Amino acid sequence: MTIKKTTIALLASAALTVSLSAREQIKMVGSSTVYPFASAVAEELGATTKYPTPVVESTGSGGGMKLFCAGNDMNTPDITNASRRMKAKEFKMCEKNGVTDITEAVVGFDGIAFAQDKSNNAFNVSKKQIALAVAAEVPSKDGKSLIANPYKKWSDIDASLPNREIIIYGPPKSSGTRDAFEDMVMKGTFKKMAVYTDLYKADKKKNKKYKKYAVVRTDGVYVESGENDNIIVQKLTKNKAAFGIFGYSFLIENDDKLAGSQVDGVSPTPDAISSGKYPISRSLFFYTKNSHKKDVPAMSKYVEMFMSENMIGHDGILGEIGLIALPDAQRAQIRKDVIAGKKLTLDELSKKH
Repeated sequence: MTIKKTTIALLASAALTVSLSAREQIKMVGSSTVYPFASAVAEELGATTKYPTPVVESTGSGGGMKLFCAGNDMNTPDITNASRRMKAKEFKMCEKNGVTDITEAVVGFDGIAFAQDKSNNAFNVSKKQIALAVAAEVPSKDGKSLIANPYKKWSDIDASLPNREIIIYGPPKSSGTRDAFEDMVMKGTFKKMAVYTDLYKADKKKNKKYKKYAVVRTDGVYVESGENDNIIVQKLTKNKAAFGIFGYSFLIENDDKLAGSQVDGVSPTPDAISSGKYPISRSLFFYTKNSHKKDVPAMSKYVEMFMSENMIGHDGILGEIGLIALPDAQRAQIRKDVIAGKKLTLDELSKKH
């Protein structure tokens, strides 16, 4: 009886070890913007191969990086999606926790839409005007100091804009879309305005935040609306005075209800985004934990499928839901590097993408 119990216990232990060290189903986390694309590839993998459909969670780019970099054990994600590039501090966090073999995949372009309900008149706004609408501090009338943002209507910023309440539904701090918006719209604008940069020069230690100013107002004008961009879409159809900030793919998905604003005179279209003419454009990414590949055999097939012309090419499936293809030569080189499992380095991250 004792021998039988011991044998059963050993078999159970062995089964548990196998279940912890190998897994059929891929686990993915990360960006809500990349989520529709990752989900489409996941469904295709489940439908056309022997592997089960991967689990894809929308945690935001920042939240996904924390989970991905937590360690190498099989309870951690195999892949994290991101709507901005991995940060150096995230790479170092991964290294600290033993995640030292990562491959970076760039899958295509996306624009950040500044959208409204379709029933409104067309809206043309500049990057500077959007920045001044969301910033916590703006220049005083004489332009010599910064004051708490007093703007309540768009016409308060510029008389040429409509006499319309400023209300903006946008992503939270954990979002890659928020990171990209802050970098391109806020930091990109304020680094050219002396009132911000002079504060930094005057007292670098005290005023460090003014070097690259991206502090969003918290007085109810900018409303953080979670990691699910569909929630922002729903809010815009209820509050027709409001604007929303989210990825271009969600604008395309809801073009019967919403309209994208022109930014600096350019509409968010595939050609304008891929050429860089649309001023709020960025690349989309996913990152693989290569230490998991031997225990999660589906990973290699998923990566190969995602990077295929059938998915990310000019006439690919993902283009139908809003992904904008990379140039041919760049796409081919990235595909080659990703399928080969090219190891990401901190030096590589420091280079402009």
